[in-house]
Amino acid sequence: MKKTVTDFLLIENKQLNKDNFLLVLQSPVPVSDIFPGQFINVEIKGSPEIFLRRPFSVLNVDYEKQTISLLVKILGRGSKKLTEARLGETINAIFPLGKSFTLPDNQDHILLIGGGSGVAPMLFLSKICQLNPANVTVLIGARSVSDHIDISEYQPYGMFYFTTEDGSLGEKGYVTDHPVFSEQFNRYNKIYACGPDLMMKAIGRKAIDKGIFCEVSLENMMACGFGVCLCCVEDTKTGHKCVCTDGPVFNVNDLKW
Repeated sequence: MKKTVTDFLLIENKQLNKDNFLLVLQSPVPVSDIFPGQFINVEIKGSPEIFLRRPFSVLNVDYEKQTISLLVKILGRGSKKLTEARLGETINAIFPLGKSFTLPDNQDHILLIGGGSGVAPMLFLSKICQLNPANVTVLIGARSVSDHIDISEYQPYGMFYFTTEDGSLGEKGYVTDHPVFSEQFNRYNKIYACGPDLMMKAIGRKAIDKGIFCEVSLENMMACGFGVCLCCVEDTKTGHKCVCTDGPVFNVNDLKW
């Protein structure tokens, strides 16, 4: 797949809650090759000490308007600097990177599970699937209600459930504590997930045990995005794979979990 390096125009920068921002980037070239699960590698300008690009999952793509939406959570100097960008600034990025999720069929009953920043590709997938909303369940977890983002734009595409560790929204606990996961798992024939490592492994192991198709988008630390630096390597049943090129989406049956 051809990779493009281009200067995007920042047309929206909206703070969603304490740590999460929505950035909408206008592309001068078509973005038709970007699909759920893939990411873009963004250059951070104005800070000489930040010399590595930062990878961000894609939250949404408007193929007609040629815009890419990113959910940026402040985790360090790079992400914080990016959220301080002003409208009209150009942001250089490489796209599309990585492998996407396998899109479900119309007859599939799917469960999408997102934790933390892993909600971004799940929301994108729910929107692009265009399935009967009754066949799409989205389970989203966060630490508290203040960490959840507004998902009203995506609610027409599925049935949404929430968890918080402090019980301030939805079911108290983790996504794996929610009845959708603990009691209704067998209702679905395809599971998709993105989030913290322990959450992914719990989901993947249960899917393997139940014999249910499951793909996960891994969040290994990345630097180059091209499989050169080898800092994002994951151990699989066929050897070590670079998450940035062989993933970030993997079938759980291929992983050494």
